[in-house]
Amino acid sequence: MPKVTVRYYRLKNKLKEKTLGLAPRGDDEISFDEDILAQATAALEDMAEDYPDWVSTLIDQLADVHRRCVDTPEQRVPLFEQLHSIAHDMRGQGGTFGYQLISDFADGLYAFTDKSTSTSDNHVEVIKAHIDAMRVVIKQRISGDGGEVGAEIKAGLEAAIKKYMAQNA
Repeated sequence: MPKVTVRYYRLKNKLKEKTLGLAPRGDDEISFDEDILAQATAALEDMAEDYPDWVSTLIDQLADVHRRCVDTPEQRVPLFEQLHSIAHDMRGQGGTFGYQLISDFADGLYAFTDKSTSTSDNHVEVIKAHIDAMRVVIKQRISGDGGEVGAEIKAGLEAAIKKYMAQNA
């Protein structure tokens, strides 16, 4: 057998550079200025108070695009793309501001309006069910996972999806 040469290369840890020196060295711990952290937390709490009004605008946009899906079935492909884009923007925001159900429903809508999905009338009705669920959450200010009420809303949405998808089969 021919002699095999093995070489070891030690690559530079670029992650430390990317964290701008925040990476701990040995026993060092990362520390943050408590005042800056408190200011950031306060700013996030202020934004959370405005979130229901702000997201209502996005829900109204979803409803408007949904109405256009009903009125102009021949335009559904680009309209589904609009719905997909709005849902994409919404899906990470709800949980950040204490409305996890909004994120959950937006994530479901995002997946449901993917390019590979159908644009049938039943699909349009499932989209409406997602929008209606979001409206209930915001109108009733259901934060977090919503507890028992949140579970009921989720169950209602799942029932609507089953109903319309069964009709599509």
